Amino acid sequence: MIKKGLSLLLLIYIGSFQAQKIGLLKYKGGGDWYANPSALPNLVKFCNAQIQTKLDLETPAVEVGSSEIYSFPMLHMTGHGNVFFSNQEVENLRTYLISGGFLHIDDNYGMDVSVRREMKKVFPELQWQELPINHPIYHQKFKFLQGLPKIHAHDNKPPQGFGLIYEGRLVVYYTYETDLGDGWENPDVHQDTPEIRQKALEMGANIVNYIFTN
Repeated sequence: MIKKGLSLLLLIYIGSFQAQKIGLLKYKGGGDWYANPSALPNLVKFCNAQIQTKLDLETPAVEVGSSEIYSFPMLHMTGHGNVFFSNQEVENLRTYLISGGFLHIDDNYGMDVSVRREMKKVFPELQWQELPINHPIYHQKFKFLQGLPKIHAHDNKPPQGFGLIYEGRLVVYYTYETDLGDGWENPDVHQDTPEIRQKALEMGANIVNYIFTN
C-alpha cells in the first residue's frame, strides 16, 4: 500500500499546480465534516488569483478510508463535535501522509478533544508541536509576523497552529482557536469584515503555497 501511495503522489507532484484539487475529508463520528461549504472554493479562487496556482475549482469530499485520498496533494478537515477513524481509516490516512500527502485540520469549534484522540491513533509516536512564529508557513507570500491570525472568538483564547512532523516533514497542520474556514466563507455567512476575511484567505494561501514549495 505504501508503494501505491508513493506512486500516486509522485504523479500528483509531477504536474505542479496543473488541474490539482483540494479534497474535503469526510469522516465518521457525528461531526459535521461538511461545514463551511463555500470555504474551500473561495480559498481556491483566492489562491489562483494571488499566488498563481491553477487549482481546480471543484473541492470534492473524500472518505478517510478511500484510495481516492491519494489523488489530492492536500486534504482539508473541519467541523464541530466528534471525529472517529476506524483501524482501516487510520492505516490509510497514515500511509497517505507518510507518502507525501498533507492534512490541514481547522477546528470549527468543538473538535479539539476528538481530533487529538484520533490523530494519536494515526501517529502514536508523534507529539503535537506548536509551530513558532518564524516557521515558514507564516512567511510565504503573506507575512504573519505574530503567527496565526485570530478570525473568530470561540473561547477567546489565542490562536494556535500545531503540527505533526514526521521524519522532518510537516504532515499535519492543525489550526485551533482561529477558524480560518469561517473566514473563507462567503461574506454573508458570518458577516466578517473584509479585513478579517482577507487575513483568513491570506493565511490559507500561505498553507497552500507551503505545501507545494516545501
